[in-house]
Amino acid sequence: MTDAVDAVETPTPRRKPKPEVTKIDGRKMKPSTLMMGHGYDPALSEGSLKAPIFLTSTFAFESAAAGKRHFEGITGLREGGAEGLVYSRFNGPNQEILEDRLAIWDGAEDSLCFSSGMTAICVMMMAFCSAGDVIVHSGPLYAASEGFVAKILAKFGVKYIDFPAGATREQFDEVLTKAKAMAEENGGKVAMIYLESPGNPTNALVDIEMVRDARDAALPADCPIAIDNTFLGPLWQRPLEHGADIVCYSLTKYVGGHSDLVAGSIAGDKKWMNPVRMIRNTMGGIADPNTAWMLLRSLETVELRMQRAGENAAKVCEFLKKHPKVNGLGYLGMIEDARQQDIYDRHCLGAGSTFSLFLKGGEEECFRFLDSLKVAKLAVSLGGTETLASHPASMTHLSVAHGRRQELGITDSLVRISIGIEDPDDLIADFDQALDAV
Repeated sequence: MTDAVDAVETPTPRRKPKPEVTKIDGRKMKPSTLMMGHGYDPALSEGSLKAPIFLTSTFAFESAAAGKRHFEGITGLREGGAEGLVYSRFNGPNQEILEDRLAIWDGAEDSLCFSSGMTAICVMMMAFCSAGDVIVHSGPLYAASEGFVAKILAKFGVKYIDFPAGATREQFDEVLTKAKAMAEENGGKVAMIYLESPGNPTNALVDIEMVRDARDAALPADCPIAIDNTFLGPLWQRPLEHGADIVCYSLTKYVGGHSDLVAGSIAGDKKWMNPVRMIRNTMGGIADPNTAWMLLRSLETVELRMQRAGENAAKVCEFLKKHPKVNGLGYLGMIEDARQQDIYDRHCLGAGSTFSLFLKGGEEECFRFLDSLKVAKLAVSLGGTETLASHPASMTHLSVAHGRRQELGITDSLVRISIGIEDPDDLIADFDQALDAV
């Protein structure tokens, strides 16, 4: 074990880079521009245009006195805090640059990176929940997120209440009333409202503004609203602008975008990030330097990749909705429910490129379709450069009870598709011949 610092009580301080140029003649630069250099000073790395990969477990002090001064600042023995880096379980240059750039996309004050999206979500929930507390969450959730709340946190005395993604204010108020009563009975509090919007795999949207207003009316300000924005972020939805306090990502998906890494992140105000940072410092779970470096590379093209994938998805869905063997589409560009369309119009900047395809039939027909694909790959995950397809009911959401799956709309006829950046006409031809096999 390291003797670096008591990181449970004191967050490890951030390195302070040179002053950043974020405006030109008063005009604020766009995220796509800032991805090319924000947070990195070439002068600190022998003039290297791109940040090197910093493969080190610890960081050297220039003198013993400097080391003492640093730890005096961290431990509070000296006012003013401390600058610099100490130990790679806490942070490193690649991770700091990555966190600076991730925060830009969501307009957040701070960001934290993790070794996976689930690590980010689990550590975040642990930071805000204690025995007797209650989590209120939307449904559907990614199966691992739902499992962590229902099976893991439950072992430590944390309870939960869920609500459908499309809930109205009246319905959600009732859920909060029940949650408060449950928390009081167990000697705890409503610790967190956790959303996933769009929901995986149905694309069901949650009214973030409604949730914020209901929270403000019923709960104290120390109950954060967190949201998994993986399906639409960081390009097509900015939840912090609509009432969320913390935005979560599986960076494996669109941000990484090449199906070659696993990572996660959260972003928000420092008051929400610091408790999570302290647990991450103690437990570990930070993204490694190489993964952080790969994500810096990916962030340079995330806007281009997501735009192309979104355009492709619109063309593919236009074809699919007319096909006689298709029963329907869970695609945000073709919403049929008026309430869901209203949420989309207020919250979303694009329809994304991941959607659910409902075939006529059930598991057998879906399997024939999936096994006949030639361009699209049969694999879980989403948001990569290649098109992926899977069968959630028998794969990613198999651990969810059958009745629960039916309640959430995760039926045997549902195929989840994530469109990539291939030629759209080739994708349409592939889906056309695969549907012929159904």
